[in-house]
Amino acid sequence: MASRQQSLRDRQKASIEKILNLNRERQESAATSEPNGDTGLHSGAIVNEDGDPIWKLVVNINSTRYPIPDVPVIYLVEPTAVNMQLITSDLARGLYTPAYVNFLSSVPRALLEDFASQIASTNTSEHIAQVYDQYLNFIVAEPDLFSLGMGKEAYWTFHSAKPSDEEVEAAIDRIVGGLFSVCVTMGAMPIIRCPQSGAAKEIATKLDRRLRDHILNSKDNLFSAAHQKPTAGSYVPSSRPVLVIVDRDIDLNPMLSHSWTYQSLVHDVLTMQLNRISVPIAEDGTQKSKSYDLSANDFFWARNASIPFPQVAEDIDAELTRYTADAENVTKKTGVSNIEDLTDNTASAAHLKAAITLLPELRERKATLDMHMNIATALLKGIKDRQLDNFFQLEEAITKQSAPQMLELINSSDKGTDPLDKLRIFIIWFLSTESKVEKAMFTRFEQALTTAGCAEYLPALTYIKRMKDLNVMTIMTTQSGGVQQSQAPLFGGLSSLSKNFSDRLSAGTFGNVNLEGLLSGVKNFLPANRDLTLTKIVESIMDPATASSSAIAKTESYLYFDPRNAHARGTTGGPINPTSRPGSAAPGGLGSSGPGTGASFGQRRQGFSEAIVFTVGGGSMDEYGNLQEWVKRSMAAGQGAAGTAKSRRVVYGSTELVNAEDFVRGCLVKLGQDD
Repeated sequence: MASRQQSLRDRQKASIEKILNLNRERQESAATSEPNGDTGLHSGAIVNEDGDPIWKLVVNINSTRYPIPDVPVIYLVEPTAVNMQLITSDLARGLYTPAYVNFLSSVPRALLEDFASQIASTNTSEHIAQVYDQYLNFIVAEPDLFSLGMGKEAYWTFHSAKPSDEEVEAAIDRIVGGLFSVCVTMGAMPIIRCPQSGAAKEIATKLDRRLRDHILNSKDNLFSAAHQKPTAGSYVPSSRPVLVIVDRDIDLNPMLSHSWTYQSLVHDVLTMQLNRISVPIAEDGTQKSKSYDLSANDFFWARNASIPFPQVAEDIDAELTRYTADAENVTKKTGVSNIEDLTDNTASAAHLKAAITLLPELRERKATLDMHMNIATALLKGIKDRQLDNFFQLEEAITKQSAPQMLELINSSDKGTDPLDKLRIFIIWFLSTESKVEKAMFTRFEQALTTAGCAEYLPALTYIKRMKDLNVMTIMTTQSGGVQQSQAPLFGGLSSLSKNFSDRLSAGTFGNVNLEGLLSGVKNFLPANRDLTLTKIVESIMDPATASSSAIAKTESYLYFDPRNAHARGTTGGPINPTSRPGSAAPGGLGSSGPGTGASFGQRRQGFSEAIVFTVGGGSMDEYGNLQEWVKRSMAAGQGAAGTAKSRRVVYGSTELVNAEDFVRGCLVKLGQDD
């Protein structure tokens, strides 16, 4: 049986399951557990008949809680002074016993000593069974997508002169700690590549130092073979991964672009936070907001998240048709008219067992399809109102647009209902065009955007213009051709839609919505095969043999850190990037020269099968999807004669996933106001 490649989500889930099993490997039997030292506390987990741990109550540590005597408790908290005081208070009041304390990241020695002092002073040490550092202080949204939950203004923090050096230093330390945790969870000591200046260099240098110190000074090395015990059938990488750390400045366009894939549209059009989507729906004649959770068991999302939206709508139609057929098959055999009416008394004995077996799966499928039906309907409404298909089409060939054409677009009164879309496409064009925009023309653009309703966003242009003047970004987007547009209407025409889908849309999910107009006005575009700047950078590092010369030239000077190599500590950096901390000195010598030797030609041309890619200052769902598409293409292109694809994997992470509106409001506008 072929081994399965474990995703970051798989590994984080396994770590959490181990915590619930009281930090023991799952294969250990609870029956073999012994009392914990001389305390008399039983260290076995509470398990069900399958041997899985059962923890029925999940409570926020800051909520009001009441005693549950003689019941064990697992704490999973950030290592803060406040949390340690709350734990001590719980034990002193006898809320639970014993306590299994798990910190999400490494506890600073001073805090740990203070915690020990509190426990000693309250005489509650006998109630503590375990204290562990777990290295799980990151958020996994998709199988290989993570963020550090640092808020939507991280880009502003690293580029404004207003945050103090201490605040910036704390943000850098938070990133270093989060990346260390990701490496521990993945069970791999990475080789680190980064630019020669900016926050990315400072983060890489500190992370390299922390990894080296851990190897040299830790009695229990988290990266040793003893700690890496793969589960049966799991994939064990044959080589070390590369960790690519870059500043958001390499390319701002993905933070602003109008994408056409399902997950990117959801992130842009709807409110999405921690995989929870808020969708406006109509119930009993009133507009309400309904929340949906995209779980790891959502088969439809797993299959369609990265797919262009028109194909997603077609798949909804196909799945609804398949569900209807399966449900009718069950009802025919059991003699009921509706699957919801199925009970023990309505089916013959011959068919009851089969029907009851199928019923939970059918109901789960129905709930999933209903959720995605509502999501797709909301997206259709957003696409139609904001004309996102037109903006997407223009952005696919943005470099071909002239200044007069862009001015005409902004002045047009029929280009969607959200003026922010016009500002976004203008910034993308302004950063992408090779033609110089004269001051008079730029003033005309500002006036046109003000008239269009973008007055509150105009400070963003002040910052963007300064960035363009400093020539900070090097956009290397490539594509194989223009946008592909099918001559057929969306979804292959209304006749191809199932009755379920048509009825749902025309039933007034959004009030009086004209179905024909809603669908016919949305163009059936398929995105061109193109690689964003970050994807080109990753390709040049992971697969230099097939990368473009421009991408190779961009990464040729990237620093090279190998925590296992005493000499590979990064080359001497260049001068500080003037945009990294305008108006103030950089903390910790940000961008300053450092010790070490330059990477050899062989190290610079070393290929990798796995990569962790991290952007400092915000992540884009569009970038994540583009990287995964490149992985699929490169694996397919690397198939051998036997048809076996070369294994390749990219994990994408950022300080926070930020959609375009939040990035403009929380970062670009504030930076323009700072100027």
